[in-house]
This record gives sequence, structure tokens and C-alpha cells, in this order.
Amino acid sequence: MTTKVETKAREAPAEAARAHPVPRLDQQLCFALYSASGLMTKLYRPLLDPLGLTYPQYLVMLALWERAPSTVGDLGEALGLDSATLTPLLKRMEAGGLVTRRRDADDERRVLVEPTAKGQALRANMKDVQAALDCGMPLERAELKTLHGTLTRLVAGLREAATEQD
Repeated sequence: MTTKVETKAREAPAEAARAHPVPRLDQQLCFALYSASGLMTKLYRPLLDPLGLTYPQYLVMLALWERAPSTVGDLGEALGLDSATLTPLLKRMEAGGLVTRRRDADDERRVLVEPTAKGQALRANMKDVQAALDCGMPLERAELKTLHGTLTRLVAGLREAATEQD
């Protein structure tokens, strides 16, 4: 036999859920973005492993191929990484012969990063990496372009919101 107290204890979580509904996991934008990010990284792994690059290292190289030398601060801003995350990554890349780091002669507080010849040589392989990924994309080119634009605006808005919180 169930007592009134036991019945109330069982009903309380259900009542709380009705009073404060939380969207389901599969309805959460944050989870969709998190899942997509993890899966994109997973798709890149077998393409980057033969080149000796991790996905974050690949992103650093992309940024440096666009603009080098670059300061650690500028790289961090471009990649959305703080220096505590970026510095160890750059040290590993330097140890692997992909980049060089040096103090800026004009301002010793700034560290300049640029690809080495080995790092530059990897650039020739990026066309193959992108082509391999394009073949497996479940969206049409126009859909991908629209999604990219939407995500770019989302990231800009989220960065602004995060800056306002600091």
C-alpha cells in the first residue's frame, strides 16, 4: 500500500517538470552545434593524420596561410582561442617543425608566429583534404553556403555577447 507521502514524492518531479519545462536534448541548438562540431572533427581526422596535423593545428595553419607572420593574440582572436590554449598548441607545432615563434623586435611583449617551409609545404595538400570532405557532405553547395553565413553571424553575435559578459 502506498502512503500519501510516497505518492506526493513521486508526483513532485512530474509537477516540477510541467511548471518549468526544459526543451528536449534533440531540440537544443547548443547540442546540435556540439554534435556537428565533433562529427566534423572526426571526419577531418583520417584526412589530417597522414599530414601529421590535428584538427586544431590545421585551423592554425589555415589562419597562418592567410596572414603570416601573425601575433599569438591575432591568431587567438581569429580562432576563438585564449593564449592559455593556443600557446601549448603552438609549442607542439614548433617542436614538429611546422611553425616558428619569435619575439617582435618592435614590441618584445608580442610573439610572432609563421609557418616554416615544412608548414608551407602542407598547403599543397589542403585541396585534397577539402575535396575529400566535399564528397561526403549531406548538403548541397547552396545549402552549405547559407549554413556558413548563418553560423558566421551566430558566432559574431555570440562573441559579442561573451565580450559583454566579461
